[in-house]
Amino acid sequence: MSNYEYIVASLPAISLEWKFGEGDSFGSLVSQIKSLLDKADRKTVDRLLDGYKEECMTAEFYEDCLKHPNPFIRKFFAFDLHVRNAKARFLNKAFGRPEEQDTIRIPVTGEFAWEARLSDSLAKTDLLERERSMDALMWDAIGEMTRFNYFDLDVILGFIARLHIVARWLELDEQAGREMFVSLVDEVRSTFKGVEFVAPQE
Repeated sequence: MSNYEYIVASLPAISLEWKFGEGDSFGSLVSQIKSLLDKADRKTVDRLLDGYKEECMTAEFYEDCLKHPNPFIRKFFAFDLHVRNAKARFLNKAFGRPEEQDTIRIPVTGEFAWEARLSDSLAKTDLLERERSMDALMWDAIGEMTRFNYFDLDVILGFIARLHIVARWLELDEQAGREMFVSLVDEVRSTFKGVEFVAPQE
């Protein structure tokens, strides 16, 4: 038996400017949510959380997510893969590297409807502004993914994904953020560490 209605009704209304309450954190709130889910749903939440670990960012991970039985997991990681590959190509062009270097070349079905906005975000010259714009894009995309969901696991997964964005920015002050994004190239390359480049098919 699911507790979706109870869980969704108890979730705080968050925005990009939302802040955690006293003693709360991303981990503590996710733990509270998981404690109310059954074993299968907790496993699905863990799959989403795996996507925030650099060591999981492999072709095998994305292939698994794109075949996952949960709709949100499939949509979220298809979007995430497109954005990560676009960021890698953007940096490759800026630094004169092969276009597909450090990308993950696996087929993704469906049209990507956010191309223009993604291009605008990547084109921003201020690195901190660029990252905020990319996260705002992800925030809105998550909302679109769960637009017609109300009391189900997808709404809860979308909340956790948005909560992670909030938590990431709360951990950074502006100076720390700028220092982090100056090393953006290294961050992207480490994300795809161990991924073998696959040449395009003739």
